[in-house]
Formats: sequence, structure tokens, C-alpha cells
Amino acid sequence: MREQLIGFVDALRQAGLRPSVSESLDAAAGVASAGVERNVMREVLAATLVKDHADRATFDDVFDRYFALPARPASRAQPGRVQREGEGAGRGGPGVGRGPQPERGAGRGDRDERSERALAQRERTRTARRLAERRALLAKPFRAMEPLEVEALRELASELSRRLQVRWSRRIVRAARGRVDLRRTIRRALSRGGVPIELLLRRPRPGKADLLALVDLSYSTATAAEFLLALLAPMRRYFRRVTLLAYVDRPSAVSFEGEHVVPHEPLDLNARSDFGNVLRLLAERPDVVLGRNTGLLILGDARNNRRPPRADLLQRMHRQVRSVLWLNPEPLERWNTGDSVMASYERHCDAVLAASTPRELCAALDQLARISL
Repeated sequence: MREQLIGFVDALRQAGLRPSVSESLDAAAGVASAGVERNVMREVLAATLVKDHADRATFDDVFDRYFALPARPASRAQPGRVQREGEGAGRGGPGVGRGPQPERGAGRGDRDERSERALAQRERTRTARRLAERRALLAKPFRAMEPLEVEALRELASELSRRLQVRWSRRIVRAARGRVDLRRTIRRALSRGGVPIELLLRRPRPGKADLLALVDLSYSTATAAEFLLALLAPMRRYFRRVTLLAYVDRPSAVSFEGEHVVPHEPLDLNARSDFGNVLRLLAERPDVVLGRNTGLLILGDARNNRRPPRADLLQRMHRQVRSVLWLNPEPLERWNTGDSVMASYERHCDAVLAASTPRELCAALDQLARISL
């Protein structure tokens, strides 16, 4: 089994994953402890070798290929048998018909086996190519994607969303029990010689949170915005109420249906970006309720065409809501260059995260879960 695990780790590295030596040792120890039952071993190896949830699909594909269930042996013609003494003795004399008699079709079985091996090798090559293409797509900046890559990303969004749901579900279960209150735990431990014998938990938050999502649908960020909405669409059950608003120069109510953004109010995609005006109009909308149980999620590049950023309005909203999380789909080195006013908004956010690639955006949604759920 040790040699098999070494080979499996090598296969993961060839597929693009990078398990370290210590993680490989942990994997071997975990398998030795938990056993080699297939499903148990899969989860043990995933827990020790997969660093990023986006790599789980790659891991599963390599695992299924490397630890494939044994196939039914190919049918072969039975080899010839040695005649017993006296068999075959007839007109040809006593020596005729003696010795091994290979049956017809044995060579055909060998050819079938070679053909099966060739087919399996081609399938492994195709699988490795698909995995490499998917990893490259997840690491590619949104702004550099071609139309065919955008279409492939739409197909991948549903799978990534399911994986996010699993992670969010686990977080909700932990939150329902209450998180560890480190300050109170340490204080209690000081009276007992510094040993944290008792873990004190915070009180669980009452009920589900509300989510208000503002996404920039201007040309430079449209691909990232659609991908974010595709990931959020199945997540409604984790929130009490979800409000989706898209904007260029003014907010407009939208929904995500059939892999496309559907506006419910006028939305001029050719307008010039003006997030300051968006904040002003947002504060005037009667259908938007901001409260201490609201998580505000913003996706945008903060390029305001040198118009007033109105960061004071975002500051006011920050005081009203539970949290403000900003996702910027531009590379970090482009922030605060040209007409970008990211610094004006950043000081009024709980977190500002880079989301220039699908992988970064998925990681940013994990941060949303930590803040809002």
C-alpha cells in the first residue's frame, strides 16, 4: 500500500495538485489508522492532500482513475490441456494427438487485452487534459477570457456552487453550536494555571442573515459579476432574504435564471460607471432594508470615471449593517490607478478581497460565509 500511495501522490502532482512531503506522510498515517475501505480511504486522503476546495474535483477524478474498482476479467479461450494417456490414440497411432492442444482464439484474447489497455491509456490522457484545462480556466483572469471560455465557466459554476454549499452547510452546523470565545476561554484558564480545561462558546446568532448583493455589470466586470450570481443563486436557502441589485450608474433589481442575468428594472449597460450615484440611489430605495442582520456584498472595480465617490454614504451603510465585503475583479496591482478609487471605499469595509480569477472569487465567498453566516 505504501508504494500505491506514493504513486497516487505522484499522479496528483501530474494533475496539478501540490501535496507536500508532510501531507503525504499524514495521508499514509491516516490510511494506516482508518483502513483501506475505498470510501473511507478517499475521504482520509482528501482531508490530508487537498488544500483548496476547488481542487476536490481534480482529486476525485485522479482517485477514481488510480484506485479503480476491479473490472470483470475479459473472457479468454481456455488454454489447451494435455491429453490423458490413451486419449486421441486412433488410426494415427499411439503418438498422434498427444501433448498440449492450444485452442483457437487464445491470440484473440491477447489482442483484446492490449486493446483494452490502449483504450484505458487514452481515457487517462483525456482525463488529465480535462483536469489541466479546468485548472487553467479557474486560474485565468476574467478580463482575459474568450467567449468559449466564458461558456465553459458557466458549465463549471453549478459544480463549484455545490461544493460551496457543502462548506457553508458545515459552517452553519458549527455556528449553531456556538463559536469558541477565545477571550473568555483564556481568562478562565488563567485562574487554573493557564490550562484551557473548559472551552467557552459564544452565543449563536439568532436566525438567518439577510444578504444584499451589489454587482457591477459594466463591460470590464460583467464576466465576474455573472459568475458570482451563478454561485449565489443556489445559496438563497442560507439567508432569510436575498436582494440582488446590478448597477452601472444606477442600481437595478435583477435575478439569475437559466444561466443568465435577468433585469427587472431599466439597466443601461452602455452608461458610464458611477458608484457614487449608485450609493445615493440605493439609500433612497424603499425596498432595500439595511439592518444589523444584513450582510452587504459588493462586486466592482471602483472605477468611477472621476466622479464623486461618495464614500460617506458607504460609511453610513457600514454603520447600519452587520458586515460589508467588497470583491474587486481587477488584479491587485491595478487598484487605485487611473480612475480607481478603491482606497476611498476600502476603509469602510470589513474586508476587501481580490477576485480577478474564478479561484479567487470562490475563496472570497468563503470569507462571506465567515462574516455573514
